[in-house]
Amino acid sequence: MSLLREESPAPALKTLCGLFGYSRQSYYNREGDNEFAENAIEPLIVEKASDYRKDNPGLGCAKLYLIIKGVFESTGCMPGRDAFIELLRKNGLMVQIKRRRHYKTTDSSHHYRKYDNLIKEIVPMRPNEIWVSDITYVETDEGVCYLSLITDAYSRKIVGWAIGPTLETAYPLQALRMALETIDDETAARLIHHSDRGCQYCSAAYVAELRKHNIMISMTQSGDPLENAIAERANGILKTEWLYKMKIPTIEKCREELQRIILFYNTQRPHMSIGNKTPETVHGETGEQKRCWRNPWDRHVEALTPV
Repeated sequence: MSLLREESPAPALKTLCGLFGYSRQSYYNREGDNEFAENAIEPLIVEKASDYRKDNPGLGCAKLYLIIKGVFESTGCMPGRDAFIELLRKNGLMVQIKRRRHYKTTDSSHHYRKYDNLIKEIVPMRPNEIWVSDITYVETDEGVCYLSLITDAYSRKIVGWAIGPTLETAYPLQALRMALETIDDETAARLIHHSDRGCQYCSAAYVAELRKHNIMISMTQSGDPLENAIAERANGILKTEWLYKMKIPTIEKCREELQRIILFYNTQRPHMSIGNKTPETVHGETGEQKRCWRNPWDRHVEALTPV
């Protein structure tokens, strides 16, 4: 109620109380009893959760709770996580699961040179130490298009991306160049670029761009997705939390939506694997700022647990 009075000072107290079925006397007698305030704030929480759900239809309930908690915690009336999830359930705001067809994006049957896995025993301790790359598909009314992502292994931040109508090398290369714009040559020379053995990443043009910046090249040694778990997880989040739940008419519209989605993913979505911080926050940290989250190369946990 106090929050409502701050945001809308014009309505009389009697009017505000009436909106929630209480009398003014109930408001004045609320000391020592938070039930009035908690019941009053519930519609505001539902409204804010509904707003987030419209733009982020697949965002997990626990992560949505952390975001909404940051908005309402100062009121002292934010419900606990279980009560919040029950509130979502009662108001039809739970995540709806949808399954889609699978399209192959990796072709490792080619004549290009394949590189060793350099990151198998490395735990990244700073941003821009290891970048992991992957390609996934997005369905639109115009047909399937392909999203190339480059993710920082330390922070989980998506540092480069591109969308295109084909699996040509031009689009992963575009994503790489976007990522390279965020670092200088000295940082690049200490960087490992890790990917699967797809022909795009082994191609002459892609390898030449990496060598131009003195970036070390690392690749998976088998078809096991656990060898590129962080990259697989990043594209999986974008698909299951957003893209699978959207009707996208054109590739151009898909590009517009991805700009919004990736900004939210980097700056607002908390990730369990990095201590429920956002990638943008963690990207500003280093190994000296002791991390409390789990080892990113704990492959069995990484593959099965939401990030």
